[in-house]
Parts: sequence; C-alpha cells; structure tokens
Amino acid sequence: MPRIVRSALIQAKWAGSQKAMIDKHIRYIQQAAKQNVQITCLQELFYGPYFCQVEDPRHYSYAEPIPGSTTKLMQDVAKKHKMVLIVPIYEEEQPGVYYNTAAVIDADGTYLGKYRKTHIPQVKGFWEKFYFRPGNLGYPVFKTRYATIGVYICYDRHFPEGARALGLNGAEIVYIPSATSRGLSMHLWKIEQTSHAIANGYFVGTNNRVGQEKEFGTNDYYGSSYFADPRGQTIAIASDKEEELLVADLDLDLIREVRNTWQFFRDRRPDMYDGLVNA
Repeated sequence: MPRIVRSALIQAKWAGSQKAMIDKHIRYIQQAAKQNVQITCLQELFYGPYFCQVEDPRHYSYAEPIPGSTTKLMQDVAKKHKMVLIVPIYEEEQPGVYYNTAAVIDADGTYLGKYRKTHIPQVKGFWEKFYFRPGNLGYPVFKTRYATIGVYICYDRHFPEGARALGLNGAEIVYIPSATSRGLSMHLWKIEQTSHAIANGYFVGTNNRVGQEKEFGTNDYYGSSYFADPRGQTIAIASDKEEELLVADLDLDLIREVRNTWQFFRDRRPDMYDGLVNA
C-alpha cells in the first residue's frame, strides 16, 4: 500500500505581537487539519519577528524554555488535530544561553525532541551570533506517526554536511524553516535545497516568511516556500509575496525507488573524507 503523507508549510507575515503570531499559526494549522494534513512545519522563530536584523538585548525576551508554554500549547493543538508539528522557537536553556531551535511534536501531542540550528551567520541584516549559540545536539531524526523526519534551519542549508547526516540518520523528509530576504541568496533558494533532496534521496519541505518588518530593518522576505521530491523536482511552491498554507502529498515510496536507481549512499567513500573534517 502506498505511503502517502500529506504535509503543509506555513509562510506568514509579522502580525505585530507574539500572541497575534501564535493565533495566526493556529488558524493555519486548523486550515491544514480541514485538508487532512498530517505534518505541518511552522516558519523560523514563528511567534516573533526576525529580530536579528538589529542587535538589541531587549529581544532576548522572546526566548523561552523548550518544553515551555508555547511547546505545551502546540502539543495540545497537535493532539487535537492528530498532526505532527515542527515548531521553531527562540529557546532559552538558561539566562544568557539561547538557541535557534525547532521542537518536534508527534500526532498524539508527545514532545519528541528538538533540533538546534548548527550554523549561525553574522552578516548585515542577520546578526545571529548576538542572539544564538551554535547548536550542540547533532542531527537527530524523529520517528513520528507518519514519517521519520529531520530538521535543518535557514543558514544551515548552505552546508551539505548536516543535510547528509540527516539522510544517513534515516530522515525521509527534512524540513528547513527559514527567514530569508531578497538579495544574494535568492538564486540559491531553489538550488541548494533541491540539491540536498537529490544527494540524499529524501523529500525537502522548506518555508520562508513574507513581507517586511520595518520596525526591525529593511529585509524583504520573499516566501517561495516549496516541497521537493528525492529527484529534486518541485512538487508545490508558494507565492513570493503573500501569506500561504502550502499543502502537498509526498509519496514516501519514491525514496526507495530513487535510492535503488542512484546508489549515492552505497557508493560513498567515508574512508577518503577525513580531510574534510580535519581541515
């Protein structure tokens, strides 16, 4: 029997407050439930603005523990809709120690664990080292009710090593929530993440916020959330300007078909790669 998973990506504009953003995402999750979606990924730092456009310690106040109040709320939402949720949150491990993190919640509301963003940029408009420590949890995968999934976050996508690790760890779908603005990265948006899908023979679902958050800077986020299959083909893509709930059916049987054709995992030569990690 085919393994078809219906998945959704949320791309949204900053609504002016944390509560308004949480309420907006819950409404999108409700819309997804009406379409029988089984796995939904929220956008990077979903309940806040992308405050990393500026360096201001006031924005540390967006951080909270995981599990914490937002995680617990989303556990209730996941259980209600029998839906797996990927919930990107600004995580406080302890005062002064913060991470850019995604909590993973199973369809029965169980908190399965978290991924912390590994690669942290520090360039104009993306002053993330001011806010986040680099992730230290490796590249976990999560066996949910519907699929085995992994998470990579935004700037991580420029680094193929973690994407490969997620594949080797068993991910069938890798979700990559992002906050990416118009400019240098636009032509890479479709190249890098479809390349991860091809090189590792899994599905990728990547989402991006839209619009400007003018009280925090001039970044203009271009949406264009999409799903790619293990051949690198785009299954569905969202608007580059408007909010959207993007829904697609992912045929997980395609993973075996593609990997039996392109034997990238079989033909790897890890015995020859020491120089990559020791350089």
